[in-house]
Amino acid sequence: PGELAAVDEPRQMRTFAYLLLASQAVLICVFKLVSNTYTHLDEVQVYNYLLGVEAMMLLGFGYLMTFLRWYGLGAAGLTMMITCYGVELALLAEAFFEDWWQDQVQIDYYAVLDANFAVAAVLISFGALIGKINPLQIWTLVTMEILVYCMNKRVLLQKWLNFKDVGGTISIHEFGAFFGLAAAYVLGKPADARKEKSSTVSDVFSLIGTLVLWLYWPSFVTGVLPAYWEQGQRAAINTILSLLGATVTTFGLSPLFMGPAEQFRLSPVHIQNATLAGGVCIGATANWDLGPFGAVLLGSAAGAVSTFGFARVQSYLEDKIGLHDTCGVLNLHGLPSLLGGIASGIIPAWIGTSGTPKAQLASVGITFVVALASGAITGHVLKAIKPVGTPLADDSPYWEVADDFDLEIDRPYPKHRDADDDPHDGIIQT
Repeated sequence: PGELAAVDEPRQMRTFAYLLLASQAVLICVFKLVSNTYTHLDEVQVYNYLLGVEAMMLLGFGYLMTFLRWYGLGAAGLTMMITCYGVELALLAEAFFEDWWQDQVQIDYYAVLDANFAVAAVLISFGALIGKINPLQIWTLVTMEILVYCMNKRVLLQKWLNFKDVGGTISIHEFGAFFGLAAAYVLGKPADARKEKSSTVSDVFSLIGTLVLWLYWPSFVTGVLPAYWEQGQRAAINTILSLLGATVTTFGLSPLFMGPAEQFRLSPVHIQNATLAGGVCIGATANWDLGPFGAVLLGSAAGAVSTFGFARVQSYLEDKIGLHDTCGVLNLHGLPSLLGGIASGIIPAWIGTSGTPKAQLASVGITFVVALASGAITGHVLKAIKPVGTPLADDSPYWEVADDFDLEIDRPYPKHRDADDDPHDGIIQT
């Protein structure tokens, strides 16, 4: 199988290059025909939000997924390709499903923000599939998912249900998570998972991605709200408080879930991911008057659910139904988004705000069904073009890699060094 993959990959890489260039040419022509640039002199603050969101896409998501030791180029590099191609496509798709291009597509800061939100859904799905699909399949994923995402958001959720979700809990996180999980389930478990490992360096780079996402998450949630609105400031404060709650809870629960078998140590996976669950969960209610109590409580609940998912649920689903979720998007995005979406249907009665509980809960259910159905269809398409025997999480079939790419260094350090041990034991001299 490995030899078959070695023959098939160059052919698929060439096809990927042709398709990407062809789609770029088509997009250029469509931009010429239906779009123009629209500027607002009073929206400089929106550009600051946009910078934060783009930092999340390129740096946050890119570095978060570098935890795979032999897939750093794919994680960071292909994230850049997904973001740039996805934004171009989403600029046109968002406008098409908004008014069917009856008027010229006005591309301004808000349009670029919305396009980045669409890309966020794709990057979430990519997390469930990362290391298992090649660039040709990634191009297919982006093209299909962007179109379905924009249809679901613009037509079903906004026009039909008139739902409320400033931070994308339902429209972005729930959709992206279950779309990617459905596709991952169809693809099945990888045949060769020997390189599904992390290293000290890859774990640190992944944690840097976590910090970038954590830092800029308030921009992601409040970007569509004018900065001078009371709701915009409230959304930013609630998001920060929710992230604080999730982070503290995750640090507290991680040693307990690791247990005595791991000497109650912190898990890098928990800290890299579950600390962000508060941002996922708060999005649908961030601009509501939750108060500090409500925001921290919601974030803490999200952190607890996410940590539990990484510690117990992910391995259980892989063993029982064969769901291989590379980055654990069910735990970071899927479960917290369901919690936040359901909360958005319950909280209006709790705090006495004018909400639409039925619309909120219906949006959760509809997004769940649409994401699973379209994700499964996309998974079958990806499976049809999947090379036989492709190893998991390996950059070398798609990138020119450095000479030390396959270097294996075994360091036989004892877990606890005694005072009598030779301090140079196990150190490789170079």
